[in-house]
Amino acid sequence: MMPITKAVFPVAGFGSRFLPATKASPKEMMPVVDKPLIQYAVEEAVAAGCTEMIFITGRHKRAIEDHFDKAYEIENELATRGKQELLEVVQGILPKHVNCI
Repeated sequence: MMPITKAVFPVAGFGSRFLPATKASPKEMMPVVDKPLIQYAVEEAVAAGCTEMIFITGRHKRAIEDHFDKAYEIENELATRGKQELLEVVQGILPKHVNCI
């Protein structure tokens, strides 16, 4: 049997049951303790061996894309200011061997 390497996240809904909290931010980006809900799902998929994360999104879901995108400016600023702990948090959002589509 071939190993499962892709995880699909259907995140295109409006989140109407969470209104008004989801009016400005997607439900998947709602914080749970110290990170967005979708981050926990991705971490679980990575722990299970998935290396490709596929997000089925709709418009108004740019925050999800931005969250998992590499933030060169932020990383450079944190490195310049010597904030190594925060830099590691930002770089750890998506492991280097994992791709998002």
